[in-house]
Amino acid sequence: MMIVPMNIKPRQLEIIEATGKLLTTSGINGLTIKNLAYEMNFSESALYRHFSSKEEIIVTLLNYLNENVNKIFKESPISGVFEKDFTVLFKELTYYFKENPFYVVVVFSEGLINESARIGEKIIQLMDSLTKHAQAIIKEGQEKDLITRSLTSEQVVQIIIPAFRHQMFRWKISNFESDITQSIESLSGSLLELLKRRSEQ
Repeated sequence: MMIVPMNIKPRQLEIIEATGKLLTTSGINGLTIKNLAYEMNFSESALYRHFSSKEEIIVTLLNYLNENVNKIFKESPISGVFEKDFTVLFKELTYYFKENPFYVVVVFSEGLINESARIGEKIIQLMDSLTKHAQAIIKEGQEKDLITRSLTSEQVVQIIIPAFRHQMFRWKISNFESDITQSIESLSGSLLELLKRRSEQ
């Protein structure tokens, strides 16, 4: 997956990637400028030449992720074939996180959203991008009477995204050694069958 450069300098990209790794290994409490400088073999003053604060680093990281997620959706537009669109949604996101595993915690962390109002806003913006695209696919299936209408598209998305997040956290707990591709393929297949069966009742 091609990385979106945004307006990030190479050294800044190194810093936000190191931030993702440190969040994964040490959590939000372990993410300090001092620890990040140590992780990168930098001086703290060198980090401050690129970012004014820890918050700015995290916000830049979230903006970067949001651009990449939106790029995935732009390059995988809704085709009109519901099963294909539903499967591709999971497949493309999994492929991205498999290439960038240390961003999993950043995207789905519940603790990070409470770090600051600005960071919380960026996480919500990122999740809204994912929700909006997933909801459009669910609406497609409902309009074609392929899946249940007993739930709204919003309610269905509130089920499938936490299920996806759960599999990502299981992968993280395994130190990224489990087969996440197989796990997500199985999940998407199971969810698809569940939605279909409910529509047939």
